Amino acid sequence: MDGTILVATAGQGVLRSNDDGATWNRIPLDQGLEFDAVVRALAVHPERPEVVFAGADIGLARSDDAGTHWTRVESPFNDMQVWSIAIDPNDPDSMLIGTGAPSRAAVYRTGDGGATWDRLPPQLPERCAGVSKPRILTAVYDHVDAKSVWFGVEEGGLWRSRDRGDTWERVDGAARELPHGVTVSDVHCILVLDGPPKTLVCAVVNALFVSQDDGETWTRTGTKDAWGIYYTRLVARLPGTSSMLLGIGDGTPGTTTRIFRSDDLGSSWSESALDVPANSTVWAFGTHAADPDLVFAGTKYGHLLRSTDAGRSFTKEWREFPEITDVAWTPAVAAVVSTAHH
Repeated sequence: MDGTILVATAGQGVLRSNDDGATWNRIPLDQGLEFDAVVRALAVHPERPEVVFAGADIGLARSDDAGTHWTRVESPFNDMQVWSIAIDPNDPDSMLIGTGAPSRAAVYRTGDGGATWDRLPPQLPERCAGVSKPRILTAVYDHVDAKSVWFGVEEGGLWRSRDRGDTWERVDGAARELPHGVTVSDVHCILVLDGPPKTLVCAVVNALFVSQDDGETWTRTGTKDAWGIYYTRLVARLPGTSSMLLGIGDGTPGTTTRIFRSDDLGSSWSESALDVPANSTVWAFGTHAADPDLVFAGTKYGHLLRSTDAGRSFTKEWREFPEITDVAWTPAVAAVVSTAHH
């Protein structure tokens, strides 16, 4: 591939390869993002592939050279742990940032590319039952209707805005009685598929919920019943399509992974082939519109998997990593810089 592979880790910052995975480099010294940072999220700018954002223990970091050099984006969440980054594909200057453990979980928004920020409602609890302190694991702009925004909390429910984030309502079962609603507050991932019909997919800890009426009703598939393995980690849209990948493990960190692909909006699934068994639960998928067939997957305990057939099969890369939190790739090629540390 031509471009840069980026692997976010909990303790080794963002590692990058600009030679198709043959060699890997750490962040250089004296950057706004430390080479041993805890990074929880990556996002590549949809129109400028050299621009990459990282959600880290220092807040939000930005690279303008595909992940080599980093500056901190000054914000009201400086020194808070950022867990999720959503960039509006219809208006890339609009971004949503979700923070969380060990920091207070909150949502922040910019409409000017990070120059100014607003903290948005709602006010989330400081503590929760399942993970001690909540973290906002997922956020997405609805690219179809261009006005709805979603985020999900581990643990704290599924939230929706119809006005690009000005006001929010909680739409899982803890907030209102839905006969066919999302019924678990432990939300791991939310995505929007174009369809037709437009389809929302929400992954919670033990199930997959699908809605084709813009979130009014949801169809639940229990992961253990359907696939024999319960820990539903994430779903990812294959760029430019309505196909998606589903990653499931047997816990956190887990000891095994199964990956599935759906081409019919979640009605049916086919299992992806892995050349070697993964060592833990899959934690992240990395895709880019420049090549929808190229997909990277990272497991919690450091396996990096590559697919060149849009997720139908994966092969393990030679390099293993510290705890992987997110994976991305960009067609922009990062510079080679010496990263020797003394």
